Formats: sequence, C-alpha cells, structure tokens
Amino acid sequence: MQSIGRTDTGKRRDNNQDNIFVSDSPVGPLPNLYIVADGMGGHAAGDFASRYAIQIVVDFIKKSTIKNPISVLRRAMIFANNEVYKEAEKDTAKGGMGTTMVACVIDKKELYCGNIGDSRLYLINDEIRQITMDHSLVEELIRNGQLERNKGRNHPEKNIITRAMGSRNEAVPDFFEISLSEGDRILMCSDGLSNMVENDELRDIVRENEDLDTVADALIERANYYGGNDNISAVVIAV
Repeated sequence: MQSIGRTDTGKRRDNNQDNIFVSDSPVGPLPNLYIVADGMGGHAAGDFASRYAIQIVVDFIKKSTIKNPISVLRRAMIFANNEVYKEAEKDTAKGGMGTTMVACVIDKKELYCGNIGDSRLYLINDEIRQITMDHSLVEELIRNGQLERNKGRNHPEKNIITRAMGSRNEAVPDFFEISLSEGDRILMCSDGLSNMVENDELRDIVRENEDLDTVADALIERANYYGGNDNISAVVIAV
C-alpha cells in the first residue's frame, strides 16, 4: 500500500480550510487511516473545524480497542461531531462552524469508508466510480428526479450542504464497504477538486502515472488550471 496527500489554497481563497490525514501505518486497531475534511464557517472557524475534527477522530481511534473498521469509524466520527459542536457553542467566534469529512481504512482487500458532507471517495481502475454519496441539496434534487446529474455541476446551489460534522449536535455519516482488486486506486478529495475537474479527467490523471507524487501534483495543478475556485485537497492510495 502506498499513498500521498496534497492540499492547496487554490486561486480564489486567501486561506485554506481543508485539512488531510494520511497514514499507511497502523492507527490504533486500524491498519491504516486516510481522512479529508473541508471546513466551513468563516476564515478561522472553517480551518479550525476541519483540523480539530481530524484530530479528534485520530485520537479517538488511537485509544480505541474496537477492531471492526466501520464500528470504530462510526464512533469516532460521531464523537468528533459532538466535540466540534460543543466548541462552536462555547466560542461565538466559531459559531456555526462545521466540516465535511470522508475517512477510509483498507484491510486486506476490503475498503471501509465513512462520509458526511460532499467530500468524496472514488474507486478508480479502468473506470471511475464515486463510492460516497454527497449530502448536498443538489444530490437530493438528483435523487428525487428533479435535476439531471449532468446539470448538477453548474447548479447555482451546488455548495449547499445538507449534513456536516459539527453543525448540529447529532451527526449521521454514511458508511460503505467495497472489495478491491490489485491495481485499484482510491481518490479522496474535497469539492475544490471534484467541482473543477470532470470525473473522466480525474480517472485519466490518477491512472496515467505510477508515481503518486506526480499524480497528486497533477490533480492540484488541473483544478487550479480550471480556475481554482476553492481549496483543493486530494489523497491518492494505490492498492
């Protein structure tokens, strides 16, 4: 297993509210751990929310004795939601802050993933498949048949999130389990990448180079080439 992570401010923002965590080595009972979080709630609050949420999740998992990956991810993410929410309640400067989060663990040939918000996880081989489901107004409109998926990318309410960690005192993450094959690659990213680069192009960039550093740099460069409208984060994992 090899991985690389990159985060970039982009071209339109003056600070980076994204944060990532990448570990190919064990974290507590888990054999590895990868996280992307995209904060919201003002300059300082958004950065704090994503950084603090990752810190809480990682610390929780390090102390956990739960071996089932989905169980430990669920408990860690729910606990982090509560901690971020309490922090926002007691500090008016952080009021209303929250963060998206996508986290995954790979154990043997199985991938276990949890997400809340619109940060995504893709499985990439000859094709690209989005494993996570966005918690956003646009995604709800698509699922309800009120909007065609190919029109969602440019929808004026694209950035409205329906679930986020820390914005309420209860979190409802979704969880997924998929089987992996040799040669598969995983891409985790914030919407600063997925909103700027089409899926087919993401697939081509991730597959066209063996060197993961080159892949990560190319993903960031391409999102900035198309405008860099938001902070950009990418974690690439080679199975």
